[in-house]
Amino acid sequence: IAECDLIVLAVPAQAIRSAVKSIEPFITKPTLFVLASKGIELSSGKLMSEVIEEILPIGSCAVLSGPSFAKEVAGNLPTASTIAAEKSSEIDHVIDALGSRTFRLYGSKDMIGLQIAGALKNVLAIGSGFVTGKGFGENARAALITRGLFEMTQLGLSLGAKAETFMGLSGLGDLLLTTMGDQSRNMTLGKALGKGSSLSEIMENQNQVTEGVYTADSLQKIADKAGVEMPICTSIRRVLNGEISASDAVELLLSRPYGKEEVDFSQIKQSA
Repeated sequence: IAECDLIVLAVPAQAIRSAVKSIEPFITKPTLFVLASKGIELSSGKLMSEVIEEILPIGSCAVLSGPSFAKEVAGNLPTASTIAAEKSSEIDHVIDALGSRTFRLYGSKDMIGLQIAGALKNVLAIGSGFVTGKGFGENARAALITRGLFEMTQLGLSLGAKAETFMGLSGLGDLLLTTMGDQSRNMTLGKALGKGSSLSEIMENQNQVTEGVYTADSLQKIADKAGVEMPICTSIRRVLNGEISASDAVELLLSRPYGKEEVDFSQIKQSA
């Protein structure tokens, strides 16, 4: 590790802090950390890049995100993702190191946007599972995904992200894959909840991390602080916390006042 100038962090989001602390003694020179973890730290409400910056001031971060099931990437199936960093040289370095004929990387400087999209899509995928598990149909799922994308964009812009990020691979692309793909752990969990299983039962029987469960509360705190209303994500969080049932969540969303779909995103102000 001491000799590396680029390190990929692909551990669960809630384990990023401990993982980085474990290698901190060996980081003696400026190192670029590539974050493949998608989530928000539950204890602090910080983005993954903020956790890295807190622990390793001599390091710098890049964020890797996009529609990419790990099994398909490992199998060299065609995949496209986004790499975001502050400097163009860092973006180029990651593309040179990780890019290949079957793993195509596109550059961005919107690290905030990639991280918000990567975290929020997991929560929305649980909601997509609710809808599927309850048998509410494809119309309802399409509505949830589309309006969920609006909530994602609204929150991201309030935090300084760029609107176009949410229309790209790390936004819409990853959202579609995670809310509709059969390999999605978050959607699978939501589907089981929709069919009547309890969250504790599901968590006990799975051997993989479902990031959306841990991200929902953290996202709510960030949204509240930014003054952004996210009714879909809030409803999903309440189901996960046992406050309401999946059926109640759908009923609450359907009973909300009607509103206009057109929104001028340029009027959304960045929170202090």
